[in-house]
Amino acid sequence: MQKFIGAILALIVLVSCKQDQDKVEMEELVQAEPVEKLPITKFGFNLEEFTVVHDTIRWGDSFGELMLKNKVEYPKIAAISENFKDTFDVRRIKVGKPYTILKSKDTSEVAEIFIYENDKVNFTVVDLRDSAVAYRSKRRVKYVEREVGGIIDNNLSETLDNLGVDYNITIDLSEIYAWTIDFFRLEKGDRFKIIYDERFINDTIYAGHGPIKAALFEHKGRPIYAFPYVTDSLKNILDYYDQDANNLRSTFLRAPIKFGYRLSSRYNLKRKIAYYGYRVRPHKGTDYAAPIGTPIIATADGTVTESTRKGGNGKYVKIRHNGTYSTQYLHMQKQKVKKGEFVRQGDVIGWIGMTGNTGGPHVCYRFWKNGRQVDPLREKLPSAEPIVDSLRTQYVEYIEPLKEQLDCIEYTEPIFELEENLVTLNP
Repeated sequence: MQKFIGAILALIVLVSCKQDQDKVEMEELVQAEPVEKLPITKFGFNLEEFTVVHDTIRWGDSFGELMLKNKVEYPKIAAISENFKDTFDVRRIKVGKPYTILKSKDTSEVAEIFIYENDKVNFTVVDLRDSAVAYRSKRRVKYVEREVGGIIDNNLSETLDNLGVDYNITIDLSEIYAWTIDFFRLEKGDRFKIIYDERFINDTIYAGHGPIKAALFEHKGRPIYAFPYVTDSLKNILDYYDQDANNLRSTFLRAPIKFGYRLSSRYNLKRKIAYYGYRVRPHKGTDYAAPIGTPIIATADGTVTESTRKGGNGKYVKIRHNGTYSTQYLHMQKQKVKKGEFVRQGDVIGWIGMTGNTGGPHVCYRFWKNGRQVDPLREKLPSAEPIVDSLRTQYVEYIEPLKEQLDCIEYTEPIFELEENLVTLNP
């Protein structure tokens, strides 16, 4: 019996010791040194070492005044203004741009660092400690590939917007296909697929997008692929080519303004106007309506033969592209080029206005072939050169996985169609 009681007591002691040991270990964990708190860093600086001021450039602000208000000595301000113009031109700070000032934590609160945010990724640091210096830097950016497939209901811009796509992708896509698709005459049911990278700061802050890696646009039932490819590595010339290695770029753009404006009047030799008693008044141009001040671009490389003002044409520019083709751009608010200048395709040559005979702001685009005005929308415009035979095999190998990836992307139905289906299912 005593042995039994002894065994019980020994077990109680053992359990008690185990509990005491667990208690000690728990207390040791509680009393262990806390994990060191990581410093708050931004723009490469430990913000805990400074008094931090976040603000934006306002009307009337200047770099000099901002620095003087924050107790920076004038010689340092002058040194930045004079010695670092290529890095940070103090005259070009823009209203609305964010900036951060890191001030000393002592009672003087002198500005030691000025950070100007050029955009969401790039920023300029002005270090006012010791000798004043300025340098550019950028945030770490994460690239996330995105695939998008859509069906046109109204227009390209609205469709992409409904899919949550950056508007700049709309511009990029329209420029890639500017020579092969008339975006003013898209049809309901036209479809597209795009592959591109989105950029993010700290995994969550959207910071723009990269170039389009591959695209497919199906217009009037005709699929047209687009893949970027550098054919001249020395000159780093990049163009977009289709699935058959044909260049999507033509020698002429289809419109003298960028995507997004209205085709208000077409070339029509039998047009009748009420103002002239419904007599036939041929319209030998193609009108693109847009707000006053909208840039007008040259549709092809060429030499300016006229930049003047004359009668009903108002202010206009005429460009000779070669022995066959010339183009003319009427009713400008102002011309940007002079006679004799050579312009490249896409260069701004003037701005939309209402000079001459016009009922509203637009550019009348006239297209000349062998000295005769023709309808540019009906002309089969000459294309740029396809990929040379020596690069064709390499190109086909390059696009094969991209084409397969595009083909696997599913189309997203227009939102309004889904809503109509819901109404049908739930009357």
